Amino acid sequence: MNIINVILQNPWLLGITINTILLAIALLLPKKLLTVMGYLNAWILGVVVWGCLQWQGYLVVMFYFLVGSAITKVGMAQKMAEGIAEKREGVRSVENVWGSALIAFICALGYGFTDSGDDFFLIAYVASFATKLSDTCASEIGKAYGKRTFLITTLQPVARGTEGAISLEGTIAGIIASGAIALLGYLTNLINPIGIVICLISAFIATNLESVIGATLQEKIDWLTNEIVNIINTFLGAVIATMLLLLYHVTFT
Repeated sequence: MNIINVILQNPWLLGITINTILLAIALLLPKKLLTVMGYLNAWILGVVVWGCLQWQGYLVVMFYFLVGSAITKVGMAQKMAEGIAEKREGVRSVENVWGSALIAFICALGYGFTDSGDDFFLIAYVASFATKLSDTCASEIGKAYGKRTFLITTLQPVARGTEGAISLEGTIAGIIASGAIALLGYLTNLINPIGIVICLISAFIATNLESVIGATLQEKIDWLTNEIVNIINTFLGAVIATMLLLLYHVTFT
C-alpha cells in the first residue's frame, strides 16, 4: 500500500506506471496504431507530458493521437488506390511521433521546469496539438472527400493529395478538429475561453502556412520531409498562439 501511495503522490512515477501499462496493452493488441519504436518513443512523450502537465495535458495528447489515427484510416482503401495514403497504411513510427509532438514536448518541459510564463507554455502546448490535428483532418478528409481541390498559392484546380492542396471539406474538418482540441484544453483548465479563440486562429493560420510551404518549397528541398514540415507547422501554431496571448495581455489586461 505504501508503494501505491508513493506512486499516486508522484506525477512522474504515476506517469511511468500508466504509460508502461498502456504500452504493454498496445504491444499485445493485434491492431497496431504505431510501430514498436513508435510506441517506445510515445512512452517517453507520455511520461514527460504526465510528469509536467499531469492528466490534463495527457488527455490532450491522447485525444490528438486517437482522433488523428482514426481520421487517417478514413477512406483508406480509396486513398491507397489513388496512391495518396499515408505510408504503412497510417501506422505511425518514430518520425511521426516527434514530427507531431516535438513542439508540445518542449512546451510541456518548459511548463514543468520553469517558474514563469506558465500561461504561454500552456497555450502553446494546446495550440500545437490543435494545429497538428487541424492539419491531419484537413489533409485526410480532403483526400477522402474533397470534391474540388485547389493549390493554395494559385487557387488552380489540382488533384487530391497534391502538396499544398486545399479543399472546402478539408478546411471545415480542420477547423472542427482544432476547435475540439481547444475546447478540451479549456475543459481541462489548461486554457481559458480566450485561449479557445486564440487556438482556433493560430491553428487556422499555421495550417494554411503549412500548405504554402508544401506548395512552394517541400518538393524543392530534399530535407524538407513531411515530418520536418509538421514540426514547422506545430511551431508556427505555438508561436502564433503565444504572440496572440501576449497581444491580448498587453491590450486588455
